[in-house]
Amino acid sequence: MIFNSWEFASLFILVFGVFYAIVPQLRKWVLLIASVIFIGFNHWGYLALAVSTAFLTFGSGIWIDKYSDDKRRQRIFTFSLVAHLAILIFFKYFGFLEANVGAFIKILGFKWDPTITNVFLPLGISFYIFQSISYLIEVYWEEQEAERNLPDFMLYMLFFMKFLSGPIERPGNFLPQVKAKKVFNYTQTSYGLRLIAIGLFKKLIIANHLAGVLNEVFASVQDYSGAQLLVATLIYPIQLYADFSGYTDIAIGGAAILGYQLSPNFNRPFIAETITDFWRRWHMSLSFWVKDYIYEPLAFNKRSWGVWGISYALLVTFILLGLWHGDSWNFIIYGAIQGSVIIYEMQRTKWCSQWSKYLSGKWFKVYNIIRTYLIFSASLLFFKIEKFADVSYVLRHLFDGIRATYKEINLGMRDHNIIVLSLAIGLMFFYEYANSKWDLWGKLEKRPLIFRWSFYYLVVFIIFSFGDFGATDFIYLQF
Repeated sequence: MIFNSWEFASLFILVFGVFYAIVPQLRKWVLLIASVIFIGFNHWGYLALAVSTAFLTFGSGIWIDKYSDDKRRQRIFTFSLVAHLAILIFFKYFGFLEANVGAFIKILGFKWDPTITNVFLPLGISFYIFQSISYLIEVYWEEQEAERNLPDFMLYMLFFMKFLSGPIERPGNFLPQVKAKKVFNYTQTSYGLRLIAIGLFKKLIIANHLAGVLNEVFASVQDYSGAQLLVATLIYPIQLYADFSGYTDIAIGGAAILGYQLSPNFNRPFIAETITDFWRRWHMSLSFWVKDYIYEPLAFNKRSWGVWGISYALLVTFILLGLWHGDSWNFIIYGAIQGSVIIYEMQRTKWCSQWSKYLSGKWFKVYNIIRTYLIFSASLLFFKIEKFADVSYVLRHLFDGIRATYKEINLGMRDHNIIVLSLAIGLMFFYEYANSKWDLWGKLEKRPLIFRWSFYYLVVFIIFSFGDFGATDFIYLQF
């Protein structure tokens, strides 16, 4: 069950109606039941693993909090951390185990079912394992008291609006909301509905329309010209952004309707002037997670190395971040590129300040934004394409046939689709720019009721008229 499905729409409408119709004391149970249905819809194994992990985290937190002896607390924490990482590593890299351990099992004469990977690869496992680890760390660092109320904790772990792809919520942000009384709020509900509409706009009109053609290009790169590969490389970041930020908008909007505030995950990443700044704006809940729990402990541990310690911590952090995406050298290279560029940017600070004296601030800013976008676009080839040889082919042929005709670089898309996509992408970026300058929704709320609802119906009409409702999953569900 995914956000852009009729099954989810039906479940959410039912949950919303029941949630505000019953007495407040039972509302968290409605969300727990809905979360169980949502997670178990695809396979009961996903639900069993998620619930087991939540129980493990709940018990470990109480166990850590029970003792004051530092050594005992450390042993319990280490055991719990290793157990969670073992779960993540086993399921995250099950394909690798299947290819290697499965072959060994066959040699021994036993049967091996290759469909096991497809059945028991749990959706959203990275996100709720990371959430579990952050909870354990906060309890161990004594920045969070261990939660004793099991239903509250289970909702923190399993809440269906954030389960599949985050945002990764810290316990200090979410648990107090679970305990707070929820009452219907028209302003909050309308805000949530607008966010859902924006998310569906991004997903159905931009991401889904681009997905088909880009998947074809990157699946068989040798069949396309250099100009076509260049166009695909440059627009893939937009598809990825529209897909993932669209998911996030729906998650935050749906949670807001039910009285919960989830953490923001994106903040106009394509205006970033450096890769460093880009990662402060892109997938923010994950970026801050790795910063707090991986980078800073590593940098502190190697503080005696000076700047080399910082570089070491950055490179290791981003390699692990790349490895988190999958068991492939391509993902490791993707992470290494991000870390290496950030290390380079640390060294070029003086150079940038000198050049800014010769170039006007405006043009130097434009140069940095374009540079950052191009670096990210090139690195995403390792993210998108499975085979290293295909990535190498694309990089070697990117600038072949620069004088290609429009018919070639449109990647086979119809003129109608290109016009719709161009307008939709322009609207998306214009909305983000304008909303950063002015409170657009606040201004709209001051307009007459008939004007507001006419605008809302217009947005819904555009989504249903131009959206691609073909069943395409959100990209980050695979992580």
